[in-house]
Amino acid sequence: MLPQSFTERMQGLLESEYEEFLASFEHEKYQALRLNPLKKDDMSVITEKVKQTFQLQPVPWAENGYYYTKEDQPGKHPWHEAGLYYIQEPSAMAPVTLLSPQPGERILDLCAAPGGKSTQIASAMEGEGLLVTNEIHPARAKILSENVERMGIRNACVLNETPEHLADIFEEYFDRILVDAPCSGEGMFRKNEVACEEWSPENVQLCADRQDGILECAARMLVPGGRLVYSTCTFAPAENEGSISRFLAK
Repeated sequence: MLPQSFTERMQGLLESEYEEFLASFEHEKYQALRLNPLKKDDMSVITEKVKQTFQLQPVPWAENGYYYTKEDQPGKHPWHEAGLYYIQEPSAMAPVTLLSPQPGERILDLCAAPGGKSTQIASAMEGEGLLVTNEIHPARAKILSENVERMGIRNACVLNETPEHLADIFEEYFDRILVDAPCSGEGMFRKNEVACEEWSPENVQLCADRQDGILECAARMLVPGGRLVYSTCTFAPAENEGSISRFLAK
């Protein structure tokens, strides 16, 4: 059951498209994985077999990203534990494509757990440069570390710090920064009832305020002319267009 305040806001935003939006909650979700090119030197044959084992179709906006069918179960295959691929929603692959990480750069993933976007960044870096991947919550930082290790990433440093502390240390240091900000999670409603139950207009505002602080810290750490990509998994304008507008106004 979608919260009434949420549906009223979305109806005002979408107008004639609102019914189509509601209908999308009944559709089957897309599932995808991303092959790990860091394993290709010694596992290229197995990587090709992954494509043959599962019914894969390319994700248009993500290199090495593939949709798989509901009949496939790649998460239960030994290749998953071996780091041949990372299971990741196709929409979640878009921010790193926009970040466009390059080998040899210094890159920060500021809100990184569980590590999907960090591992995608590392794939593009090809083992060259420095990837700092940070998560403020200790338990989630542990999961992040495990995924970095599983995917065979050798040029990453996993941290468990606040954005404020990092900004004091890494002033104008990173060529590219990804801020996949903690948010109210409205994009998770269709697959996670808990996210729906925990939602409130007050939490939306709390998240928006937190995002302002995170973005301010990120800006301090970016080299002049660097690239900062901001993303959320929510529909709330206060946490998206609003966050960017407030940031640019500063």
